[in-house]
Amino acid sequence: MYIPIIGALVGIILGVIIPYDIPINFVKYTAIAILAALDAIFGGIRAQLVQKFIFSKFMSSFFTNTALAALLAFIGDTLGIDIYMGAIVVFCIRIFQNLSLIREEIFDRVKWCHIGSDNQRKDI
Repeated sequence: MYIPIIGALVGIILGVIIPYDIPINFVKYTAIAILAALDAIFGGIRAQLVQKFIFSKFMSSFFTNTALAALLAFIGDTLGIDIYMGAIVVFCIRIFQNLSLIREEIFDRVKWCHIGSDNQRKDI
């Protein structure tokens, strides 16, 4: 679980230290790439919480989703169609689903830790 968090912190620190203005022509590509990266990060955090995190799968998802999203935005620009909007909707839905599952997993862990010392879940 620490790898995605450390990566995000390093990225934030680098972004603050090294200011960079994104050219207006690439704003769509950057926005969709950021959403794809966030989707992969939240998916990685969720996988770590359920102890199914595989680093190679995370890296593959991160780069594949980002590249596909940028490709969709490029194809849409070439055709004059806002195809990237569909990718934005899908990535946002996936991000919120992953966030919801992360929240539920954390809530279940905290809730059940306080019920009993044996940490077994009991139906109430």
